[in-house]
Amino acid sequence: MSDVPVPILMYHSVATAPNDATRALSVAPEAFAEQMALISDLGLTPVTTAGLATRWRTGRPLPARPVLITFDDGYEGVHRHALPVLAKHGFPATLFVSTGWIRGTYDTGGGLDTMLDWTQVRELAAADVEIGGHSHTHPQLDQLDDGALRAELTRCTEIVADELGARPVSFAYPYGYSSRRVREAVRADGYAQALAVGNALARRRQGPYALHRVTVRRTTDAEEFERLLNGRAVARTFVRDRALTKGYALVRRARQVRRKAMCSRV
Repeated sequence: MSDVPVPILMYHSVATAPNDATRALSVAPEAFAEQMALISDLGLTPVTTAGLATRWRTGRPLPARPVLITFDDGYEGVHRHALPVLAKHGFPATLFVSTGWIRGTYDTGGGLDTMLDWTQVRELAAADVEIGGHSHTHPQLDQLDDGALRAELTRCTEIVADELGARPVSFAYPYGYSSRRVREAVRADGYAQALAVGNALARRRQGPYALHRVTVRRTTDAEEFERLLNGRAVARTFVRDRALTKGYALVRRARQVRRKAMCSRV
């Protein structure tokens, strides 16, 4: 039942030539390969989101030096560039898909760059990559009314279940935004655990529906990446991000208050 801190790495795009919309949160294929090699060299043990949450829930001991490798949204480079590297090292991972961004029947056209198709998602699932939910159209869930929130979650869950033959059990909040209402809705939709961002190490005491992750981006060099894995100077690494997040939170809160006021007048 130890509250051992665990680094949960949050990736997005793995791409050689990302577009402007995804560049900051993309990682070059060569950098990704070096980062996975470092995980191996340091003797860390990758686990899936469901695997970590199950161990914390049941009290089973964690493996030696656990780490989670997660990807958000569903960019094609996860299959093209990340999967061969993961397979080389025998690493499991978790991919959180926004089902309306995946190419195919349900595509809403909202994807920010070249996205996976469902054949590729199934191939990832067959290669020890847990597929989790990330909403249908990737909205800020805490800004939605109850009906729209339920629709985003249910649509995502049903599509993943139909395409893969099993319901997803792990969820990641788009943009990392949640609230008690959102977390309760995620739980009610059948998810057993959910990830936020937070840019801090995950701990059991955070609860299964608010586990923190650390962002890996194009500017993350080898030294910073090793610090994240070892849990050193994490707060200092993301101090600017925290300031921006607090500022934007005030803007979002003001918008929400105005929206509620306008709805009450109708």
